[in-house]
Amino acid sequence: MSFTLYPAIDLKAGQVVRLKRGEMAEATVYAEDPAAQARAFAAQGFRWLHVVDLDGAFAGRPANAQAVARIVDAVDLPIQLGGGIRNIETVEAWLEGGVSRVILGSAAVKNPPLVRQACRAFPGRVAVGIDARGGLVATEGWAETSTLPARDLALRLEDAGAAAIIYTDIDRDGMLSGVNLEATRALAEALATPVIASGGIAGLEDLAALKAAAASGIAGAILGRSLYEGRIEPAAALKLAAA
Repeated sequence: MSFTLYPAIDLKAGQVVRLKRGEMAEATVYAEDPAAQARAFAAQGFRWLHVVDLDGAFAGRPANAQAVARIVDAVDLPIQLGGGIRNIETVEAWLEGGVSRVILGSAAVKNPPLVRQACRAFPGRVAVGIDARGGLVATEGWAETSTLPARDLALRLEDAGAAAIIYTDIDRDGMLSGVNLEATRALAEALATPVIASGGIAGLEDLAALKAAAASGIAGAILGRSLYEGRIEPAAALKLAAA
Protein backbone atom coordinates (compact mmCIF):
# COMPACT_ATOMS: atom_id res chain seq x y z
CA MET A 1 0.00 0.00 0.00
CA SER A 2 1.32 3.45 -0.89
CA PHE A 3 1.90 5.92 1.93
CA THR A 4 0.94 9.54 1.20
CA LEU A 5 1.91 12.67 3.10
CA TYR A 6 -0.61 15.50 3.32
CA PRO A 7 0.77 18.89 4.42
CA ALA A 8 -1.99 20.79 6.19
CA ILE A 9 -3.24 24.29 5.45
CA ASP A 10 -5.71 25.22 8.17
CA LEU A 11 -7.62 28.42 7.44
CA LYS A 12 -8.83 30.95 10.00
CA ALA A 13 -9.90 34.40 8.82
CA GLY A 14 -8.07 33.79 5.54
CA GLN A 15 -4.74 33.04 7.21
CA VAL A 16 -2.79 29.80 7.62
CA VAL A 17 -2.87 28.77 11.27
CA ARG A 18 -2.36 25.79 13.53
CA LEU A 19 -4.40 25.17 16.64
CA LYS A 20 -3.58 23.32 19.84
CA ARG A 21 -6.08 20.57 20.60
CA GLY A 22 -8.57 22.28 18.32
CA GLU A 23 -8.89 25.41 20.47
CA MET A 24 -9.58 28.43 18.23
CA ALA A 25 -8.13 30.71 20.93
CA GLU A 26 -4.86 28.76 20.64
CA ALA A 27 -4.23 29.66 16.99
CA THR A 28 -0.71 30.40 15.78
CA VAL A 29 -0.51 32.20 12.43
CA TYR A 30 2.15 30.70 10.15
CA ALA A 31 1.35 32.44 6.87
CA GLU A 32 -0.74 35.34 5.66
CA ASP A 33 -1.09 33.98 2.11
CA PRO A 34 -2.57 30.45 1.83
CA ALA A 35 -1.90 30.28 -1.92
CA ALA A 36 1.79 31.04 -1.40
CA GLN A 37 1.94 28.33 1.27
CA ALA A 38 0.33 25.88 -1.14
CA ARG A 39 2.91 26.75 -3.80
CA ALA A 40 5.69 26.22 -1.27
CA PHE A 41 4.43 22.75 -0.40
CA ALA A 42 4.14 21.90 -4.10
CA ALA A 43 7.71 23.09 -4.70
CA GLN A 44 8.92 20.87 -1.86
CA GLY A 45 7.55 17.84 -3.69
CA PHE A 46 4.34 17.01 -1.86
CA ARG A 47 1.70 15.34 -4.04
CA TRP A 48 -1.44 16.25 -2.05
CA LEU A 49 -2.69 19.10 0.14
CA HIS A 50 -4.96 18.84 3.16
CA VAL A 51 -7.00 22.02 3.63
CA VAL A 52 -9.39 22.75 6.51
CA ASP A 53 -11.81 25.66 6.75
CA LEU A 54 -11.68 26.06 10.54
CA ASP A 55 -14.17 28.91 10.64
CA GLY A 56 -16.47 26.85 8.47
CA ALA A 57 -16.25 23.88 10.82
CA PHE A 58 -17.59 26.04 13.65
CA ALA A 59 -20.13 27.90 11.52
CA GLY A 60 -21.46 24.80 9.78
CA ARG A 61 -20.98 26.34 6.34
CA PRO A 62 -18.02 27.43 4.19
CA ALA A 63 -16.34 30.53 5.59
CA ASN A 64 -12.98 30.70 3.78
CA ALA A 65 -14.16 30.04 0.24
CA GLN A 66 -12.00 32.75 -1.33
CA ALA A 67 -8.85 31.41 0.31
CA VAL A 68 -9.66 27.87 -0.80
CA ALA A 69 -10.30 29.07 -4.36
CA ARG A 70 -6.90 30.81 -4.40
CA ILE A 71 -5.23 27.59 -3.25
CA VAL A 72 -6.98 25.62 -5.99
CA ASP A 73 -5.85 28.15 -8.59
CA ALA A 74 -2.28 28.29 -7.24
CA VAL A 75 -1.24 24.65 -7.53
CA ASP A 76 -1.72 21.68 -9.79
CA LEU A 77 -2.10 19.27 -6.89
CA PRO A 78 -5.07 17.26 -5.65
CA ILE A 79 -6.62 18.89 -2.60
CA GLN A 80 -8.74 17.33 0.11
CA LEU A 81 -10.94 19.83 1.94
CA GLY A 82 -12.87 19.69 5.18
CA GLY A 83 -14.74 22.12 7.39
CA GLY A 84 -18.36 23.25 7.21
CA ILE A 85 -19.50 20.76 4.58
CA ARG A 86 -22.95 19.76 5.77
CA ASN A 87 -25.06 19.12 2.67
CA ILE A 88 -24.82 17.57 -0.78
CA GLU A 89 -24.97 20.97 -2.50
CA THR A 90 -21.78 22.07 -0.74
CA VAL A 91 -20.09 18.76 -1.56
CA GLU A 92 -20.95 19.20 -5.22
CA ALA A 93 -19.94 22.86 -5.30
CA TRP A 94 -16.48 22.15 -3.90
CA LEU A 95 -15.85 19.19 -6.20
CA GLU A 96 -16.96 21.21 -9.22
CA GLY A 97 -14.78 24.07 -7.97
CA GLY A 98 -11.57 22.10 -8.28
CA VAL A 99 -11.27 20.28 -4.96
CA SER A 100 -10.36 16.62 -5.49
CA ARG A 101 -11.84 15.18 -2.31
CA VAL A 102 -14.16 16.51 0.38
CA ILE A 103 -14.05 15.46 4.02
CA LEU A 104 -17.29 14.93 5.92
CA GLY A 105 -16.76 15.11 9.68
CA SER A 106 -19.67 16.40 11.76
CA ALA A 107 -22.04 15.19 9.04
CA ALA A 108 -20.76 11.63 9.53
CA VAL A 109 -22.13 11.70 13.08
CA LYS A 110 -25.21 13.84 12.63
CA ASN A 111 -26.26 12.95 9.08
CA PRO A 112 -24.93 9.52 8.03
CA PRO A 113 -27.30 9.37 5.02
CA LEU A 114 -25.44 12.37 3.58
CA VAL A 115 -22.17 10.44 3.70
CA ARG A 116 -23.75 7.53 1.85
CA GLN A 117 -25.39 9.83 -0.68
CA ALA A 118 -22.15 11.72 -1.34
CA CYS A 119 -20.09 8.53 -1.66
CA ARG A 120 -22.56 7.15 -4.18
CA ALA A 121 -22.72 10.38 -6.16
CA PHE A 122 -18.97 11.01 -6.17
CA PRO A 123 -17.11 7.69 -5.93
CA GLY A 124 -13.57 7.99 -4.61
CA ARG A 125 -13.97 11.70 -3.85
CA VAL A 126 -15.39 11.63 -0.34
CA ALA A 127 -13.45 10.95 2.87
CA VAL A 128 -14.84 10.65 6.38
CA GLY A 129 -13.14 12.67 9.10
CA ILE A 130 -13.29 11.03 12.51
CA ASP A 131 -11.93 13.32 15.18
CA ALA A 132 -11.71 11.77 18.64
CA ARG A 133 -11.21 13.18 22.11
CA GLY A 134 -10.56 10.43 24.63
CA GLY A 135 -11.67 7.93 22.01
CA LEU A 136 -15.07 9.61 21.55
CA VAL A 137 -16.08 11.42 18.37
CA ALA A 138 -16.10 15.24 18.49
CA THR A 139 -18.12 17.43 16.11
CA GLU A 140 -18.82 21.08 15.23
CA GLY A 141 -15.17 22.05 14.93
CA TRP A 142 -14.44 19.84 17.95
CA ALA A 143 -16.60 22.10 20.14
CA GLU A 144 -18.90 19.18 20.97
CA THR A 145 -17.95 15.68 22.11
CA SER A 146 -20.41 12.86 21.49
CA THR A 147 -20.82 9.58 23.36
CA LEU A 148 -19.97 7.64 20.21
CA PRO A 149 -16.65 5.77 20.12
CA ALA A 150 -14.55 6.49 17.03
CA ARG A 151 -14.33 2.81 16.13
CA ASP A 152 -18.12 2.41 16.25
CA LEU A 153 -18.65 5.33 13.88
CA ALA A 154 -16.04 3.98 11.47
CA LEU A 155 -17.61 0.53 11.43
CA ARG A 156 -21.09 2.02 11.02
CA LEU A 157 -19.92 3.79 7.84
CA GLU A 158 -17.64 1.04 6.56
CA ASP A 159 -20.04 0.09 3.77
CA ALA A 160 -20.60 3.69 2.62
CA GLY A 161 -17.71 3.57 0.17
CA ALA A 162 -15.55 6.39 1.52
CA ALA A 163 -12.17 6.87 -0.11
CA ALA A 164 -10.50 7.11 3.29
CA ILE A 165 -11.03 7.62 6.99
CA ILE A 166 -9.03 10.55 8.39
CA TYR A 167 -8.48 9.79 12.05
CA THR A 168 -7.41 12.67 14.30
CA ASP A 169 -6.48 12.35 17.96
CA ILE A 170 -7.59 15.79 19.19
CA ASP A 171 -5.71 15.53 22.48
CA ARG A 172 -2.46 15.35 20.52
CA ASP A 173 -3.31 17.64 17.62
CA GLY A 174 -0.91 20.55 17.33
CA MET A 175 0.97 19.45 20.45
CA LEU A 176 3.99 17.73 18.81
CA SER A 177 3.56 15.02 21.42
CA GLY A 178 3.79 12.01 19.13
CA VAL A 179 1.19 10.20 17.06
CA ASN A 180 -1.29 7.84 18.71
CA LEU A 181 0.00 4.84 16.80
CA GLU A 182 -1.85 2.26 18.86
CA ALA A 183 -5.29 3.77 18.33
CA THR A 184 -4.63 4.53 14.67
CA ARG A 185 -3.40 1.04 13.93
CA ALA A 186 -6.29 -0.57 15.83
CA LEU A 187 -8.78 1.45 13.81
CA ALA A 188 -7.07 0.61 10.53
CA GLU A 189 -7.01 -3.10 11.38
CA ALA A 190 -10.76 -3.03 12.03
CA LEU A 191 -11.57 -1.52 8.63
CA ALA A 192 -11.19 -2.25 4.94
CA THR A 193 -11.24 1.51 4.25
CA PRO A 194 -7.74 3.10 4.27
CA VAL A 195 -6.94 5.24 7.31
CA ILE A 196 -4.99 8.52 7.21
CA ALA A 197 -3.33 9.43 10.51
CA SER A 198 -3.55 12.93 11.97
CA GLY A 199 -2.61 14.60 15.22
CA GLY A 200 0.61 14.84 17.20
CA ILE A 201 3.12 13.85 14.52
CA ALA A 202 6.33 15.36 15.82
CA GLY A 203 9.19 13.91 13.81
CA LEU A 204 10.42 11.34 11.35
CA GLU A 205 10.19 8.62 13.98
CA ASP A 206 6.40 9.03 14.04
CA LEU A 207 6.25 8.79 10.25
CA ALA A 208 8.50 5.74 10.29
CA ALA A 209 6.23 4.03 12.82
CA LEU A 210 3.14 4.80 10.77
CA LYS A 211 4.78 3.66 7.55
CA ALA A 212 5.85 0.42 9.25
CA ALA A 213 2.19 -0.16 10.10
CA ALA A 214 1.00 0.48 6.55
CA ALA A 215 0.14 -3.18 6.11
CA SER A 216 -2.59 -2.71 8.74
CA GLY A 217 -4.29 -0.18 6.46
CA ILE A 218 -2.63 3.11 7.41
CA ALA A 219 -2.38 4.85 4.05
CA GLY A 220 -0.84 8.19 4.95
CA ALA A 221 -0.35 10.99 7.43
CA ILE A 222 -1.24 14.65 7.77
CA LEU A 223 1.60 16.99 8.71
CA GLY A 224 1.00 20.34 10.35
CA ARG A 225 2.98 22.05 13.09
CA SER A 226 5.94 19.67 12.63
CA LEU A 227 6.41 21.05 9.11
CA TYR A 228 5.79 24.68 9.97
CA GLU A 229 8.25 24.61 12.86
CA GLY A 230 10.96 22.67 11.07
CA ARG A 231 10.69 19.49 13.13
CA ILE A 232 10.26 17.51 9.91
CA GLU A 233 12.31 18.26 6.81
CA PRO A 234 10.12 17.80 3.71
CA ALA A 235 12.70 15.98 1.56
CA ALA A 236 13.47 13.48 4.33
CA ALA A 237 9.78 12.87 5.02
CA LEU A 238 8.99 12.32 1.33
CA LYS A 239 11.96 9.97 0.96
CA LEU A 240 10.76 7.93 3.95
CA ALA A 241 7.20 7.79 2.62
CA ALA A 242 8.35 6.62 -0.80
CA ALA A 243 10.72 3.92 0.49
